Amino acid sequence: MTVVGVEERADGVSRTTGAQVNLAFRVAGAHNVGDRPAIVLLHGTSANHAVWAPIADTLSAVATVISVDQRGHGLSDKPSDGYDGCSFAADVVTVLDAVGIERAVVAGHSLGARNAWVAAAHYPERVSAVVAIDYTPFVEASVLDTLGIRVAGGDRVFDTVSGIEDYLQARYPRMPLDAVARRARWGYRQLDNGTGWVPLAPASALAQVVDGLRTPWDQEFRDVRVPLTCMRGADSAIVTTAAWEAARDAHPRGRWIVVDDADHYVPEEQPELVIAELSRILDND
Repeated sequence: MTVVGVEERADGVSRTTGAQVNLAFRVAGAHNVGDRPAIVLLHGTSANHAVWAPIADTLSAVATVISVDQRGHGLSDKPSDGYDGCSFAADVVTVLDAVGIERAVVAGHSLGARNAWVAAAHYPERVSAVVAIDYTPFVEASVLDTLGIRVAGGDRVFDTVSGIEDYLQARYPRMPLDAVARRARWGYRQLDNGTGWVPLAPASALAQVVDGLRTPWDQEFRDVRVPLTCMRGADSAIVTTAAWEAARDAHPRGRWIVVDDADHYVPEEQPELVIAELSRILDND
């Protein structure tokens, strides 16, 4: 049996050691682990753990909150393959085991939403509730085609950090400036020769991530037996009305929330509403 350990970095991010795929994560509210409720937060395609910072920091007063760099992203390993729902779901368990937490609420955005409901279906003893934000099993192939092109467009060299921020602000026009700055700070690395900055998430991994989203994992969605909340930005370009309604039909026991004044990026545009929903779940747990 492989024993997974944890190493601490100077930047406040931890990494597993000894796992088949080692994962980076940030823990907020870590004191009294085991005596407090726990939340795992999973970002979307091409993002990183830092997108959750306002939510994690607020909820750290009442819970142990673990924001993960999912495989292929941020400071986590970038394997040559293994970007399917099962592999991402197993990573949730790897992090829980490394931190010493038996059971947690798992909240995810986009790619992370898919991974959250697959984790709940495959590991029901480890997941106490799911919050799936702006993704469903019924996102259309044409939407994923567009997403793949958009994600591939980010594979470039940037001259400066401010150039990264300008690019991200144009790509995510509703995103607050502080959220853009966090994406830039934690999602890119400087080239060894110092000539520019490139994404930490390689294009090869992101292409496999998007391709993996073409498998709907709809049976796992139906199989979730813990409390499930689905949230959608009212102006989302990813979750169409048809994809949303199909998901409601597939899981009528769920809680369904449409967030006004938001598009796809609900956790960064309306973090207070995600905090409110996670707080409600903790109160009812």
